[in-house]
Formats: sequence, C-alpha cells, structure tokens
Amino acid sequence: MNPDTSVPIRHRIGISLGNIGSLQDGLGEFALQTGQHVARHAAAWRALGVHFDFHLREQHVGLFGPEVGYLTVTRWQRLRHVRPVHYDIWHSLHQLNKNLPPSDTGTRIVTVHDLNYLYGRNAFSKWRHHRRTLALMRRTDLVVAISRYSAADVSRHLGWTGPMEVILRGARPLSAGPQEPLPGWAADDRRPFLFHLSRMSPSKNPQAIVGLAQAWPEMRFVFSGPPSDDAQALRAATHLPNVEFHLGISDAQKAWAYAHCAGFLFPSFTEGFGLPPVEAMQFGTPVFLSRLTSLPEIGGNVAEYFDDFTPAAMKTVVESGLARAREPGRHDAIRAHAALYDWECKADEYLALYRRLLGLPPG
Repeated sequence: MNPDTSVPIRHRIGISLGNIGSLQDGLGEFALQTGQHVARHAAAWRALGVHFDFHLREQHVGLFGPEVGYLTVTRWQRLRHVRPVHYDIWHSLHQLNKNLPPSDTGTRIVTVHDLNYLYGRNAFSKWRHHRRTLALMRRTDLVVAISRYSAADVSRHLGWTGPMEVILRGARPLSAGPQEPLPGWAADDRRPFLFHLSRMSPSKNPQAIVGLAQAWPEMRFVFSGPPSDDAQALRAATHLPNVEFHLGISDAQKAWAYAHCAGFLFPSFTEGFGLPPVEAMQFGTPVFLSRLTSLPEIGGNVAEYFDDFTPAAMKTVVESGLARAREPGRHDAIRAHAALYDWECKADEYLALYRRLLGLPPG
C-alpha cells in the first residue's frame, strides 16, 4: 500500500511500531500520535522525494491514512529482516521492539522511553531484559531519549557512547477538547476528589493511594486507567466507601476528571517520562508526584512531591499543596509549565531530526 506519486522517491524512512497491539497505553499513544503527525506532513515530504513507510501489525495497516506506506510485522523479522528497497532511516519508536531493522538500512534510530526493567524486577527478568536491550544498542546508530533522566540511564547502564538526543515526550492538548463526566457524576458536581490514572501496576504505586484513602475517609479518591489485570485486581481488593474505580474511560471523561479533581496523585516508583501528570497540568490542576526517576524533571517547581509514602506523610503533602493551589496565579503557572510539553512542537523535533540526517534544508 504505497501512495501514488509523480515525484521520484529519493529517500525512504521506515517508522516501526514493532509488535504494539494496544494504542491505549503509554507506548501505544506515543506511536499513534507520532504516526498521525508524520502522516499529516507526508504529502509535503513526498514533494521533496521522501517517502514514509510504517512498520506495524497487520491489524493496524491503514491506521495513518493513504499518504504513507505500510509494512507488516512478522515474527521472522526478529531473526532476519530483508527489504527490496533501501531505507535511509529506520526509526523504532520504542526500546521494546524485538524486530530487526532491514539489513540494508542507513541510520538506525531507537527512541528509548525508559529502562524500568532495572527497577523492581527479579534477577532473572532483569538479566533477560538487559541482555535484549544491549543487543538492541548494538544495532542502533542514534538514540533518542524522552527525558534527560532516561538519557542518563542509557549512558550509565548501557554504556552508550554514541550519538544521543533528548526529545521530551509531548502531550495532546486534552484541555482544548470535549469533557464528559465520569459515570455517576453530574457535569457540575462540586464534590472534591483526588484523581489517579495509570495501568496500576505495582511500579505505579497505587497501593500508597489506597493507604491514603483509608486514612482520609473525608476525601473521595477516583482511580482510572485501562482495564489491565493489575487494575482489575486492585479494584477487586479495595473495599473503601470513598474509593471509586472507572476503567477504560474515554478521552472526554479523562479530561473532565483532570479538570474537576482537586489534585492529581502520581506516586510512581519508575517513570521514563510521566505523561498523566503533564496532561493534568494542562488544566492547571495541582499534581502530587514521587521524587523518583524522571518525575522531578517533568514536574519542575510547579509540582508537589512525596518523599515518604506513609498515609500521614502523603496527607500532609497533599493538604499543603491544595492550600498552595489557592494562591493567585498558581493555576496559570501550572498550565504554563505544561505548555513546555506541547505535542506538535515535540513531534516537529523528530521531523527536524530526519531532515538533518537526510541533509535536507530546515523546514
């Protein structure tokens, strides 16, 4: 499936989603937004003789429209990947991609989101993931990290000394879109609540929020995210009258929750970036983060931080932060910080990188 063109193809860029199936988690959304941005610019690039192909699972063929081409993932590409044409650039959108780049490829790029396997896994799992990631680095020419923290991890733990750039993860402008109340809530409901959104794996530390809810019965707590096994298990194990779970919510419902919550809680242990806090900050919502991994870099001086995950310590931080949120200009400062992660600007940085590698003039 290649778009018709009257301009000869001089350069080919392959963008690999790998074996991503769901587009609802962090990696899936990054791939979706990157692909949509590239596709919007594909016609203009075709006029320069540059053609884009997306490498993805068969179920996603056609996802980015007719202006780009599609290559399907097969399991044999983990051992050998041959294409009848040369790719000047092959960009893997995440470090979990097990598929090899085509053998005749110019510059091989990998976007590294995190090395979370280094934190909190058993020894065998850590060894297995580390061996696989080191093999990935041996077939990579340029690394793009989504935060300075992730870049430091790549250098420190993988011994990477090759070219590396930091292109911060962007966030879609949810605050500009529609809003729909969560089930059981009225659009103008004024009941205060604290919000958490993640896949609720143990590394996201949702258990600390459950502990806080148990110690703070006067406050309501809302948990949302994809209906993962971890999220469903946490919901089944939590029996508190001030806790609600809403799994698989829409973007409009997520936007409503960000806009109407008193604060957003994200006490995660391991993050390469941390997209939900940025989304919450778009609404001027105070965010409460752990002081671990990349989160202080992302939250900057507008976030509040947990240094202790005991309920009493967390409650003190939240109450202090909610009081600070009432100060004049505080919500505007939070929104201004979120604007640093504008998705369109960050995606343009990838296109600028492609231009530099191909020797094309700046766009």
